[in-house]
Amino acid sequence: MSIDDPLLPALPDGHVVIDVVPRTGGSLNTVHEVRLASGESLIVKRYADSERPAQAKEVYVYGLMAALPQVPRVVHVDPVQRTTVLTLLPGRPMWERAPDPVAVRAAYRRIGEFQAALHRIHLPAYGRLTTGIVDPAADNTTYMRRRFAGQLAEFLAAGGPTDIHDAVAARVAASGRCLAACTAPVLCHNDLHEGNVLVDDAGVVTGFVDVENAESADPMTDLAKTIQFDDAPEKRAALLDGYGPLPPYGAERIDLYRVFHALELWTWFTSIGDRERLPALLTHLRSAGARRR
Repeated sequence: MSIDDPLLPALPDGHVVIDVVPRTGGSLNTVHEVRLASGESLIVKRYADSERPAQAKEVYVYGLMAALPQVPRVVHVDPVQRTTVLTLLPGRPMWERAPDPVAVRAAYRRIGEFQAALHRIHLPAYGRLTTGIVDPAADNTTYMRRRFAGQLAEFLAAGGPTDIHDAVAARVAASGRCLAACTAPVLCHNDLHEGNVLVDDAGVVTGFVDVENAESADPMTDLAKTIQFDDAPEKRAALLDGYGPLPPYGAERIDLYRVFHALELWTWFTSIGDRERLPALLTHLRSAGARRR
């Protein structure tokens, strides 16, 4: 994309473009920062034709999050040109910054606060999101047992050990109390790790991005995924301190959902050939599968 790109007229009227800078956007979609004469910058995302559903989902989810601070705002959408214009949040991904312990603890408290606010957005059923809820489930037990069954099947198909599969399946079957404890689905980011948290040079959180995996689910599964990405005790403590009191069986639900996310991560890392993290995930799964709830 250049200053003369025909997609730039999709920007708000009266804005004068002075520069266009490529940003990281993945292998299918392109992302550019468009700098305006006013001093403002916007993000212009152009989606591959196969990614139209992802574009629609992003617009829908950011719309649900519109009342929350520190998330991008949708400025313009052009489904024909497969282009979305968003406000630019300052900062860089947290994992690119030097890990100052004080700043990291403060950042994780802020992540917990953000998740608590996000989880006050209630939705009518459990399920994956596009521009609505896909194959909605009326209760958490139905939804999560369906999700576990699908993830366990993928785990086996990717070469996961049968004994771990069977132990986890038995644990899920015995976890009715935990699953039934969630009585209302909420909006979950479902990928809130340090790569999707923006911070400034001092390590202060400036934004939360990337809603590709968002779902309507038990809020504890959202906390569980953040913890599963990095379960350092000081980070977990700060996250939960920022989040506030957990609901009934909250700790048990987090522990159970970490098993789901460990299966998910093991299958993903296997698919991309990243074998370094697999042994630790298998150790976690083997230990978790031995427990019953």
